[in-house]
Parts: sequence; structure tokens; C-alpha cells
Amino acid sequence: MKPILFLLLLTASYLQAQTASDSTALLQGSWEIQNLPKGIIWKKIHFQNNELFKANQSINILELPRKSRQFSWALTTADSLPKTDKTKGQLRPTSQIAQENGAIVGVNGGFFDVKNGGSVDFFKSQGYISDTTRALKGSTAAFHGKAAVVIANKKLKILKGEPQVGWEYHLPYKDVMLSGPLLLLNGQPEILAKNAFNDNRHPRTCVCITHHNKVLLITVDGRSSQSFGMNLPELTFLARQLGCRDALNLDGGGSTTMWIANQGVVNYPSDNKKFDHEGERAVSNVLLAIPK
Repeated sequence: MKPILFLLLLTASYLQAQTASDSTALLQGSWEIQNLPKGIIWKKIHFQNNELFKANQSINILELPRKSRQFSWALTTADSLPKTDKTKGQLRPTSQIAQENGAIVGVNGGFFDVKNGGSVDFFKSQGYISDTTRALKGSTAAFHGKAAVVIANKKLKILKGEPQVGWEYHLPYKDVMLSGPLLLLNGQPEILAKNAFNDNRHPRTCVCITHHNKVLLITVDGRSSQSFGMNLPELTFLARQLGCRDALNLDGGGSTTMWIANQGVVNYPSDNKKFDHEGERAVSNVLLAIPK
């Protein structure tokens, strides 16, 4: 069995759109695997000839220890200085934010206000709340505000929140990033609403905690004939096949970016409508691993 499926090979019966042939494609695919510094493993594959979900797919995965003596997890904003007012937030490419913070790897983070800058959901970094455009309106949290990734005792943790607005303000953590939808919790798929965001194929970014206590950062490229992207049931299927116990969807589309030190942007961001490494979108926040 190839290392990429070192945990589980699960059936596809819970989602009709995915089949045993998709499991086989993931198992037998020609994954490129590279060991990076600090105990990080980079895995990538480009499925062509409509091999996965009857489509072309380009997937990058970073496998990291959930807690390490060699690096620290960081949730970081594009704002160079803490903001104490409602002025316009900054937006910068994932690669730039990662380099400015001396990171070794990073992916884009949660959803943000493209026009005004700033996260549209609760975002706390080192105890500072920087949700610059979010307003506590109504009673029901948005689909991208019902789960979170947090840093707890120097480890990443994925949490399922409450349905009501404001649940996150009671979390006892200094680093919190809301996102969603939640895909997996304790190995079981969450119920996903039937809507265009969930059901249509787009570039996707995902963070997972595996059954073997590893973190997987996953990007799936899309909006190209070279890589169609995935809907969220397909992304959930992929996460389960990779052995994920908990999995959370992050901002995707043109935001989807994976950056590695000394490698640069390794996926194919879609904002320039080309299948190359140059199409990064400026974003509000990122998830990084920073060397100690």
C-alpha cells in the first residue's frame, strides 16, 4: 500500500457520487512524496484523463506533526499592525504573509471581505480579535461560522461550534479562526446543505486532523480543464480516504494557495485564469507553521 493512504481505505457507500474506482485511483495513483525540514512531508498528484471523480484533479498535501518542538502553529492576518478601529483591513497574498512571518509552510485561511479587507468571521491571533468587517446580526451563524480551528496547548484542534451567532467569543483560546462547513467530526461526515457553494466544483483548501494525530493541509485546484476542483462531498470523501478524523473546509476558489519555503507557491491558484503558480489572490489571513 502506498504511503499516501497509510491510514484507511474506506468504502464510498455513504456518498453516491463517489465510487470504489475513486478509492482505487487514490490508492494506486502516482503520488510524488518529498520530505521537507522540520518533519513535514509534501505529497502531490495530478490526476489526468478524468481519473478521479470522473474529472482531472490536482491535489497538494502537507503532512505535519500536530505538535512539534521544531515549529509553532500560527494564525496570522495580513494586517502588519493590530487594528483598533474600523478602518480598512489589509489584503496580501498567502506567500507574502508567510515570508514576512518566516514560515516554512502555509495555506490561505478563512473567508474575508474582498472589498474592504478583514475577516468576515471571528479571527483571533495571539489574543487579539481582528474581525474587522463582521457584525453580530441575527441569531443563526453563517455556514462559514459554525466551526473553528484553534491552537490549544501548541496543537491544532478543530471544533464544532454552536448554531447561534457569538458562540466563539466564549472559547478559551488565544488563537481562533472560524470557517466552514465542517466536513468530518470524529470520523463521521457532517450533513451538508444542498446549495451551490457545497455542490458545485471549486478550488478548495482544507485542514484535517488524522486518526494518527497528524495535521493535513490540503489544496485542490480548480476552474481549469487541468483540474476541475471538487464539491464538498468529494472533498469529504478525499479527507476520509486520507485518514482524517476531523476536517474543516477553509476559504477556497481564487484564494486557494499552498506555499512552501524554498519552493514557493506549489499549487495552481486560479485568480489569473491560468494553470500556473502565478494566480494568487490577496487574502486576509493564513494558517502557518513557523520554525522555532
